[in-house]
Amino acid sequence: QVQLVESGGGLVQPGGSLRLSCAASGFTFKNYGCGWVRQAPGKEFEWVSNISPAGGATMYADSVKGRFTISRDNAKNTLYLQMNSLLPEDMAVYYCDCGGIRGQGTQVTVSS
Repeated sequence: QVQLVESGGGLVQPGGSLRLSCAASGFTFKNYGCGWVRQAPGKEFEWVSNISPAGGATMYADSVKGRFTISRDNAKNTLYLQMNSLLPEDMAVYYCDCGGIRGQGTQVTVSS
């Protein structure tokens, strides 16, 4: 069964950090470029970051550049998103996406 399962979301204060994980199964993870998108309440999906299949190339939205770091461990079939210096506007449901396969999302809440 092709599946992506996100975890690591939660409640954090502004300026705090979270690390999201996305576990892949049912397909050859290392062959796919992957990324993260997010959706805030009442808003459209927003692309956050991408990483190449081998992990050597990354891209970030301007809104998260310098604060977020995407990475992957192909031996563990897992994608990560390290989020630092979180802002209230980062609050959203975060989804991982690999070649159009998307997980169920994990909620990130940034509030004092």
